[in-house]
Amino acid sequence: MTRTLLIYAKPPMTGVSKTRLAKSLGAAEARRIARWTMSLTLKAAIDRRWTTLLCSTPDHHLQQTLGGLWPARLARASQGGGDLTARLDKGLAEAPPGQVLFIGADAPDLSRSLIWQAFGALRRHGAVFGPASDGGFWLFGLNKSCRTVSPFASVRWSGPHAMADVRANLPPGARVAILPELIDLDVASDWHDWRAVRRQ
Repeated sequence: MTRTLLIYAKPPMTGVSKTRLAKSLGAAEARRIARWTMSLTLKAAIDRRWTTLLCSTPDHHLQQTLGGLWPARLARASQGGGDLTARLDKGLAEAPPGQVLFIGADAPDLSRSLIWQAFGALRRHGAVFGPASDGGFWLFGLNKSCRTVSPFASVRWSGPHAMADVRANLPPGARVAILPELIDLDVASDWHDWRAVRRQ
């Protein structure tokens, strides 16, 4: 069975990634958090049991290693142009048939075991979500075939309806698995919430 994991992430550089976080925490702190979450994501995402592909933008950073943060052996692909829907559609279209997972690099509690759990869920379900506390999701996956229709059309991204919108686009009656909820670090309040939970 083909298993593909697509990481959608920008290089953790000032002015490129974590721009919303930078507005409240400052550029240097946002960049530090972005590098940290990227490192954690790659540690969880690279595994022999599946094929990992880093989908990034802008293209002129695609082949960089960022001081070793992006392993040289890690396969890369351009996200392409357009909005997030168009970029996710591109990744889905180019992925081979089989189990396909999408993740970002924003959830510090992402783990290899959770990714493997998501692949396992797709043996019995048509789709799987890892819900985020803000109404979005830290992971989405589906079983791709030649008849698969993209579920990303007309999704209200970066808001409380993203997961619900993608789920509504799935085929009627699709069986959906739900993984544990995690915190995505998109804005300063997410960072403060995550630190508060870790202190408990």
